[in-house]
Amino acid sequence: MPSPTTEAVSLLRHRAFLQFWFAKNASSFGFQMMSVAVGWQIYELTHRAFDLGLIGLAQFVPSVLLALPAGHIADQFDRRRIVTVCQAVEWIAIALLAGFSLAGHLTETGILALVFVVSVAKAFEFPALQSMLPALVPAHVLPRAMAANASAGQAAMIAGPALGGLLYVAGAATVYGVSALLYLVALALMSRLAYDHLPPRREPATLKTLFAGVHFIRRRPAVFGVISLDLFAVLLGGATALLPIFAKDILHTGPWGLGILRAAPAVGALLMSVWLARHSLERRVGPIMFGSVAGFGVATLVFALSTTLWLSVVALFALGAFDMVSMVIRGALVQLETPDDMRGRVSAVNAIFVNTSNQLGEFESGLLAAAVGAVNATLVGGIGTLVVVGLWIWWFPCLRRRQGLVSDPEPVEGASGTI
Repeated sequence: MPSPTTEAVSLLRHRAFLQFWFAKNASSFGFQMMSVAVGWQIYELTHRAFDLGLIGLAQFVPSVLLALPAGHIADQFDRRRIVTVCQAVEWIAIALLAGFSLAGHLTETGILALVFVVSVAKAFEFPALQSMLPALVPAHVLPRAMAANASAGQAAMIAGPALGGLLYVAGAATVYGVSALLYLVALALMSRLAYDHLPPRREPATLKTLFAGVHFIRRRPAVFGVISLDLFAVLLGGATALLPIFAKDILHTGPWGLGILRAAPAVGALLMSVWLARHSLERRVGPIMFGSVAGFGVATLVFALSTTLWLSVVALFALGAFDMVSMVIRGALVQLETPDDMRGRVSAVNAIFVNTSNQLGEFESGLLAAAVGAVNATLVGGIGTLVVVGLWIWWFPCLRRRQGLVSDPEPVEGASGTI
């Protein structure tokens, strides 16, 4: 068996993946910086919390409504070209934010309109970008490639807003300008990426082709089990939405403590993704996946019962680390179980589940906390996650017995392992 060092070097030898990784890293940092500037600038203009909610709405609506058409397009056209066109549109929109901010002519309506344009482009970019990765590395390297890819996203989520906030001292135009420059780097790298993808014969966009991803997922027990496990675990595990309540009323700390609590899951996820990028998950991936989701639930329970800041931070750190393990396994299983000509549509359906479950999970946590209190709501979420794990172990024996990430023989629709 190769050593961790050898495995890490083997990932670095895949030049196309490295180019893809740097491109995605640049665009992720640029987007996070832009998001900070947009929120701050709109609040400076309006001083209304409601308007901050409009930013989320402008991002959420396109990601859900356009997901299925975007998945169909990702499977019918050259994915690299789709990504480059979308990133070019995003770059233009961010450059306009920079230009209008510098000229002093940017209004709230203008900001929201350009954010909406970026969100539409991102809706079409996401399934194409997700579907490219399996073609850039061999199947046995894919989990580590996905972990390295996730580490870039986590690093951007941690450092991007901080860098954007620091640069905002020089003005919103500066933040948008640096963000546009990062997007230009990503666009240059992506446009020159060596990516071999031969789209199938084009089909007209009908209800059958648009919903082909849904039908495919339902017929594959492993894919259906993995995606539905993610959906319900995220719906129930919305403890992070209640962090302000825990910080102020339970842990009796200030904004600095809330900042540490918010950072803890991301730091745990980042460190775990770095470790996974250097080590292969080659055996017992099904039990490890269920164990990590169960660990997520246990960490949620510890956080709910904690009355000290250090224990709460440790619980959230573990929560983020466990979530990263399950996320890498789930993502690799979905990609490897899906034929290349279906990856765009399956990724689009997965994106709908992820986006809606995150939003609904936060809503569910807030609603339940209003009824029974933050601690009890979080306890319900942790216990519910453990119940879901137990049910999915029972309902999806194909996942319970899963040893490797590369496809095991498994039944299809109507066979054991479906619900």
